[in-house]
Amino acid sequence: MKLKKDIFKKAFNNLVTAKALTELYEENFKVVSKYVHATSRGHEVIQTAVGMQLQPQDYIYPYYRDDSILLAIGMQPKDLMLQLLAKKEDPFSAGRTYYSHPSLNDADKPKIPHQSSATGMQAIPATGAAMGFWYKEHKDSKFDIQNSESPVVVCSLGDASVTEGEIAEAFQMAALKQLPIIYLVQDNGWDISANAEETRAQDAFEYAKGFHGLEAISIDGTDFIESYTEFEKVLNTVRKERRPFLVHAKCPLLNHHTSGVRMEFYRDDLEESKMRDPYPKLKKQLLENGFTEGELDAIEKAAKAEVAKDYQEALLAEDPKPEDLFTHDFAPTPITEEKGNRSPEGGEKVVMVDCALFAIKELMNQHPECLLYGQDVGGRLGGVFREAATLAQKFGDHRVFNTPIQEAFIVGSTVGMSAVGLKPIVEVQFADYIWPGLNQLFTEVSRSCYLSNGKWPVSMILRVPIGAYGSGGPYHSSSVESVITNIRGLKIAYPSNGADLKGLMKAAYHDPNPVVIFEHKGLYWSKVPGTKGATSIEPAEDYVLPFGKAWVLQEIWPQDDDETMSIITYGMGVHWAMNASQELGLQDKIEIVDLRTLHPLDEEAIMKSVKKCKKCLVVTEEPSENTFARALSGKIQEQCFQYLDAPVMTIGSENMPAIPLNSTLEQTMIPSTEKVKVKIQELLSY
Repeated sequence: MKLKKDIFKKAFNNLVTAKALTELYEENFKVVSKYVHATSRGHEVIQTAVGMQLQPQDYIYPYYRDDSILLAIGMQPKDLMLQLLAKKEDPFSAGRTYYSHPSLNDADKPKIPHQSSATGMQAIPATGAAMGFWYKEHKDSKFDIQNSESPVVVCSLGDASVTEGEIAEAFQMAALKQLPIIYLVQDNGWDISANAEETRAQDAFEYAKGFHGLEAISIDGTDFIESYTEFEKVLNTVRKERRPFLVHAKCPLLNHHTSGVRMEFYRDDLEESKMRDPYPKLKKQLLENGFTEGELDAIEKAAKAEVAKDYQEALLAEDPKPEDLFTHDFAPTPITEEKGNRSPEGGEKVVMVDCALFAIKELMNQHPECLLYGQDVGGRLGGVFREAATLAQKFGDHRVFNTPIQEAFIVGSTVGMSAVGLKPIVEVQFADYIWPGLNQLFTEVSRSCYLSNGKWPVSMILRVPIGAYGSGGPYHSSSVESVITNIRGLKIAYPSNGADLKGLMKAAYHDPNPVVIFEHKGLYWSKVPGTKGATSIEPAEDYVLPFGKAWVLQEIWPQDDDETMSIITYGMGVHWAMNASQELGLQDKIEIVDLRTLHPLDEEAIMKSVKKCKKCLVVTEEPSENTFARALSGKIQEQCFQYLDAPVMTIGSENMPAIPLNSTLEQTMIPSTEKVKVKIQELLSY
């Protein structure tokens, strides 16, 4: 295929602009190396060939070496330099993240949701975006099916990242669901100081053969004609046939791994790599296709002049101000007040698990963008706790579906799903299984809004069955809220009853931010003695309960000479506290505050209760040391010290590595009504 002259011209201009950026950064190394950066030198041709062909409806997930792609889609050198220098006007993150870490939502350019620089981490969110298009294009989805110019997702990866386990999860789902995604793997043969022979058994082209349904090609990423024409074929195929491809492009790394790791430190192939420089190769191709040396020199001279001018302007640009730190941690939520009918007249009490089930059913009835997936939630089982029972039958297997055992994919794919306008509800089967998903939850989900400067909040709900119940043993009983509350950028609910769960589920759905809902397994069916209070009259469909509003479910009005206390708790702890208070006959001495949400935290309600009651006990199911509850105790002590008649006390599980299977050992490990009664008496008599 013979390319048009304007394509060659644009490609050459893009390459020499990217090359000029690299050279300028080297010339001004002491200035620009204040912040670590990497450049595309050696990779310019394949990146240019890809970026030139993408359209505004497409989504691309670049990696940290992809500045040539950014230039090819229409970004200017100054845009990149503003990020390089961490300036306030940085169009991607407003000075919050590294060079060539883009996030873009411009109408006239391909969309770039935020992703981190953790190697390979972008593959799962990118595949999630492609899965979003797959769902939207399904014949029963109620979304309009796209035309021949349907969007395509491109996920750019360095070759070393393909050994990551999360890459396998992404490839598996792309092949399984036949998703419209192209994985572009730029193979320069190096990790940092480790080369391909040391770190991989095969290259990405060979690896892809193991994923049936993922077609792959291998090309010379330094040859523009081959790169452009082969990528064009793949792009057109994916647009029309809606199936995944992998493009393996071999190219040299002609600059440092990053500005912080200089190539001279470790490279033994520098001369060999220079022989594969794409710059003279592209120049030769242009000379063979109607260009003169003079024309090419003029293009290159103009590019260098533009880069130099933009650099001077970027140096003078304004830095962020201290107050700029405190913006876009969360997108504004429309749910700020409790609304709707919590207890409809004549309603019947239902168990907690059904309140969540009915909430999701109502949401899916109203919103075609709402869908549910995770392990075993599909039609055959409907969740191991029957928390998704009948949903697949009602809404279809494309909308309620099983995933493989891939917690990282379940969590991280929501980033891409949200980016294409969907509202995913996902779940991990037990809190103990959340650990493989923490990479995505921490690095991608929680930081997207903040690091994209508000452009890409992630709207998702992650359901997490939690807690010890019925001898679940060490792998089905853990409490993990302290780990999750340490991830900033998440909203976290931990309800104690069905009505709260339904109201919070509705609020979470309408919140544009990521939400984790902990649902205690022992409260789902109220089979644990003393948990009948978890059942509720099912709230009406319009009921919503905002985050950050604690509930004083047992309120007292102490006299001056009363010995009173406040119990601050959540989840199962609410039932232990209520039962202990009643069995001791101290309902008029003990105020009980149900937090409902762990972030945001209703500090006003907490401190008001503690100041009134003078003594405080924090009840949790987690081991008591180094936990959310212990930190909350410290905060209460700090803010209420002058009002307290005793130290703030905490009761939780024993500080052992795991919850044993044996029922006697389990009960010895975790709190109970009896243990809380003892602690209450100890505190009241202090």
